[in-house]
Amino acid sequence: MADTKIYAASTTAPVNIAVIKYWGKRDAKLNLPTNSSLSVTLSQDNLRTHTTAACSALFTEDTLTLNGELQDVSGARQQACFRELRALRAALESADSSLPKLSTLSLKIVSENNFPTAAGLASSAAGFAALVRAIADLYQLPQNPTELSRIARQGSGSACRSLFGGYVSWEQGTLEDGSDSLALEVAPASHWPQMRAAILVVSAAKKGVSSTAGMQATVVTSALFPHRVKIVVPQRMKAMKRAIEKRDFEEFAALTMADSNSFHAVCLDTSPPIFYLNDVSRSCIRVVDEINRLAGKNVAAYTFDAGPNAVIYYLEENEDIVLGSLKGGLDGVSGWKQDVTAAGVEGLDASFLEPLKEGITRVIMTRVGGGPVSVEASLIDVDGQRSSA
Repeated sequence: MADTKIYAASTTAPVNIAVIKYWGKRDAKLNLPTNSSLSVTLSQDNLRTHTTAACSALFTEDTLTLNGELQDVSGARQQACFRELRALRAALESADSSLPKLSTLSLKIVSENNFPTAAGLASSAAGFAALVRAIADLYQLPQNPTELSRIARQGSGSACRSLFGGYVSWEQGTLEDGSDSLALEVAPASHWPQMRAAILVVSAAKKGVSSTAGMQATVVTSALFPHRVKIVVPQRMKAMKRAIEKRDFEEFAALTMADSNSFHAVCLDTSPPIFYLNDVSRSCIRVVDEINRLAGKNVAAYTFDAGPNAVIYYLEENEDIVLGSLKGGLDGVSGWKQDVTAAGVEGLDASFLEPLKEGITRVIMTRVGGGPVSVEASLIDVDGQRSSA
């Protein structure tokens, strides 16, 4: 009798927000970047993808359901992840004939995000990291996160960084096959646990220019881009690793803001120009700059990925200064913790906060966090149907 058992494993994976940005590919098929990057992994208490991977002889084809909607899995990115993971499982099965032949069975993947998808909140990073980790757990693969990061990278470049917690680098590598383009832990979350982040959600709408299309246009048309790749980023990667090692927030903040500005400058230098920031985004920049000026040092750092949402890093010890200042203009917006006062930095002119009142829809308060976690809660029931965990 054929084996009709449903094999399943579930994982949650985090969002990461880069402080040294990845932008541009030297090989689009393998998702090899033109430069290295570095990110902070955010707590899954606030931002995560929950994924269940299952396989069974009862399933007739590979499927992926995200937030209740069936997705197309015929694309090269999804197929690359499936192919690589199946090959690793097949190698285990060849070495041990007692193992069930899971590599030959169709996959059913069900994922849910607890944050807006494709709105500049690194949904693809968390999504592909959760997908790869869940299938790896399903297949009981022995590969470590760095080894799995090579596979996650092929799904979404920044997904390789979400296979780790804490502070993570994605080393660009130089080999043509991409085997040395992988993620490494710079420092665990426990090294600098005081790091906090406030995400000011400017728009939860899907962005107008996808990251994939945008970065390739930049590579081809931006005159600023080669200098960023060859000179600016390598220097900043070294400096950022030192800042994290020394837990030097002022240097961390300066590098983070400078690299965000550099990234969006090459987007503007693209033909046609790419506008990920809007007027509200730019107002967030002005507010952070003013808070730092009045504080007499860098107590906050803004960064923007390929979208208008502001991610503001700060240390726990400066929460009253940073969040108190922001709450002064956003007191009616959802997401604030009850213990955040609206006092803020002394001398902040209310006119800096005025433009934020109409444009910020939500605040997400979070912190540096850990990597993917295997969980019991399954999004696929015992009959192989989608369930609510």
